[in-house]
Amino acid sequence: QVHLVESGGDSVQAGGSLRLSCVASGITLVNYCMGWFRQAPGKEREGVASINNDGETDYVDSVQGRFIISQDSAKKTVYLQMNSLKPEDSAMYYCAADQGPGASWNCEAQYDEHSSWGQGTQVTVSS
Repeated sequence: QVHLVESGGDSVQAGGSLRLSCVASGITLVNYCMGWFRQAPGKEREGVASINNDGETDYVDSVQGRFIISQDSAKKTVYLQMNSLKPEDSAMYYCAADQGPGASWNCEAQYDEHSSWGQGTQVTVSS
């Protein structure tokens, strides 16, 4: 059973930066997909970024060039560095994980078959 805990959410002004962290206890470091999702009030959940066990990354177009997903396998932690934040980035951000060859192969920002989810961390960007 994978248990995910996010941290790093905060309130910042537009143009600022934040780094979110997701610690994944219980994860096996073979064939996995880790993703960051976000959901704003009244909007559907959106896949933001993903990374798999091979370090392959993917981003939704709206964050390409501003957000960077990375991982520290030794710490079983995935990060989301968010730069040049905009008010429209405001949302609850969730970390998600899925394991297996299929998860690794199909890993992309929009992959929506994650079996484990964190509780979320709030990001608020003011103009």
